[in-house]
Amino acid sequence: MVKAVFTTKESSAYDDRPWECYHFPKTYLNYVEQTVGDMIVYYEPRRRSADLSSGGGRQSYFATAIVTHIDADQKRDGHFYAWVKDYLRFDNAVPFKGRESYFESGLKKPDGSTNKGAFGRAVRHVPDQEFEAILTAGFSNSLVREEYLTEPTGLNEIQMEIDRPITQSVLSRPFRDKAFRQQIRYAYNDRCAVTGLRLINGGGRPEIEAAHIKPVEDRGPDAVQNGIALSRTAHWMFDRGLISIDDDMKILKSKSFPLGDAESLINHEGYLIVPENSTLRPHPSFLNYHREIVFKE
Repeated sequence: MVKAVFTTKESSAYDDRPWECYHFPKTYLNYVEQTVGDMIVYYEPRRRSADLSSGGGRQSYFATAIVTHIDADQKRDGHFYAWVKDYLRFDNAVPFKGRESYFESGLKKPDGSTNKGAFGRAVRHVPDQEFEAILTAGFSNSLVREEYLTEPTGLNEIQMEIDRPITQSVLSRPFRDKAFRQQIRYAYNDRCAVTGLRLINGGGRPEIEAAHIKPVEDRGPDAVQNGIALSRTAHWMFDRGLISIDDDMKILKSKSFPLGDAESLINHEGYLIVPENSTLRPHPSFLNYHREIVFKE
């Protein structure tokens, strides 16, 4: 097993769903096979699409996951899917080059310039120490947050996360819950997506919760695209299937179990208030799961 960087972009020519699978050509099969069972990080290049003139990509590492297995693409000859689990987006996108050097030593030529040949490979193996450095930079906010100090599990839990290697920390449920909550709050600007209210308590914490659309117990990933920022009451209604979301982001209300007074909590437009960043909005596959499995029409 070996750790690696998988390159993907927002408008990929491949069938990538970073929280679920990575689509790649046979050229990289040997490289990807060596990563099965180990962790990878995703990297977004400068070009956002296959168009050579396109730009705007962050040139940053942005998430991590574990490769579970590889399947051949039955519809596209010479292509494969690397299936992943335990996807988690970074708190901060990490530029490929730090203040003093590159995170990946293989990207640097002896004269200090960028090795464009190595940089152009979509799959690159990474030594454990360099991988740890990327993860530590990516999850710097989740490793120590002031709000941890006010929660019941507080200091002992923080110390545990600091003492253990970051590759172990990102797989622990407490760490993942905190990271997911932070990312949902940030994506939705601390605002409930159903009521539209942005309430901050006396301690400066937002009165919203991070709701998984497809539950973790049913193998729902800790991806922002599988989450919504909800007030406690809206979260309760959503988890019990009293409300759901259509693909056009319209809020659906159960006819079998009328909401009563709670219906007045839904914002007057009747649509989910989504993140400005379109890549962080609820993914149709998760919304469909909630409508099919959870929603009580």
